[in-house]
Amino acid sequence: MDGGEAGGGGGGLLQQILSLRLVPRVGNGTTTYSSPLSTFPEMWYGVFLWALVSSLSFHVPAALLALFTLRHHKYGRFMSVSLLLMGIVGPITAGILTSAAIAGVYRAAGKKMIPFEALILGVGQTFCVVVVSFLRILATL
Repeated sequence: MDGGEAGGGGGGLLQQILSLRLVPRVGNGTTTYSSPLSTFPEMWYGVFLWALVSSLSFHVPAALLALFTLRHHKYGRFMSVSLLLMGIVGPITAGILTSAAIAGVYRAAGKKMIPFEALILGVGQTFCVVVVSFLRILATL
């Protein structure tokens, strides 16, 4: 993967994520990356990608902090591994389903999704998980 191209279609994955180029388009080159996502796979991929990236942005620092603070503990150092796995497995299992549900609603309504909406919905999923985790709502059930 050539990450040196600034505006081409062969940019790196990180460049695609940061520039909202969620789904590479094929065509004659006149279609821009800011065009709306109209098919189900495009919408699903956009929302899922942002949910995964935002989840990792919360869980990787937490895992590094746990590793640093519990590095001398006999079993505590493995908590960082569980935090990292939660940041990956959660969006892959539940994130796939919720992103598909969101894309399905948009598709059934006949609406197109702009890439910024995909960002808001993906980060919103992670925000909801973080809020539920901190408020400990599940512990009261």
